[in-house]
Amino acid sequence: MKKQLYRAGVALAAMLAVAGTAAAEGEWSGNVALGTDYVWRGVSQSNGDMAVSGGFDYANDIFYAGTWASNVDFEDGADDANVELDFYAGLASSFSNGVTWDVGVIYYAYPDADDSDYDFVEIKGALGYEFASGLGIGGEVYWDPDNENMYYQATAGYSFTDSFSMDGSVGNYDYDAGGDYTNWSLGGTYSTPVGIDIDLRYWDTDIDNTDIADERVVLTFSKSL
Repeated sequence: MKKQLYRAGVALAAMLAVAGTAAAEGEWSGNVALGTDYVWRGVSQSNGDMAVSGGFDYANDIFYAGTWASNVDFEDGADDANVELDFYAGLASSFSNGVTWDVGVIYYAYPDADDSDYDFVEIKGALGYEFASGLGIGGEVYWDPDNENMYYQATAGYSFTDSFSMDGSVGNYDYDAGGDYTNWSLGGTYSTPVGIDIDLRYWDTDIDNTDIADERVVLTFSKSL
């Protein structure tokens, strides 16, 4: 199964943290990561192999923009797509009651795919809320206008300490041409004293008869720049 494409890309909380401290000229940040797999919405985008990724983000008040890239492997023969390159931009802030909101657009590009046009665009909307207890909840909707596909996701997370948190997600991909599926994940992230984040995450889907959508555990090391 090839993806029709966060990912991302960038977590809403991280975007808000950067935007909230941005000076008039805005602020830049970066990130790099090494993972045992690149899983997107429950499906491996690297054919179960390791993935190296990274990106840059810009934020100025409620506006943000950025780019992110990773190696991919769709086993697509002559097309031979090896790189995914994402570009995104949007607006993110919070209401007076503490509910966060995020509206943006994401362009997914596969520049080295020779014969097939994998590129597509998604429009995204998200809401979230973090309770004083450390529990955070959120919901996201992604719309692909060209292919008329929709993706819905609900998330929940809890911060046990300043350096350790756990979160889970449930998502449903609604394809206009059929083949809908549901995916879910559960994982924990530990921020080490040296600035490297370690994420261990379980993924699974209800897709049958394809190895890249089977249950798996992914270990990722990442660092903000």
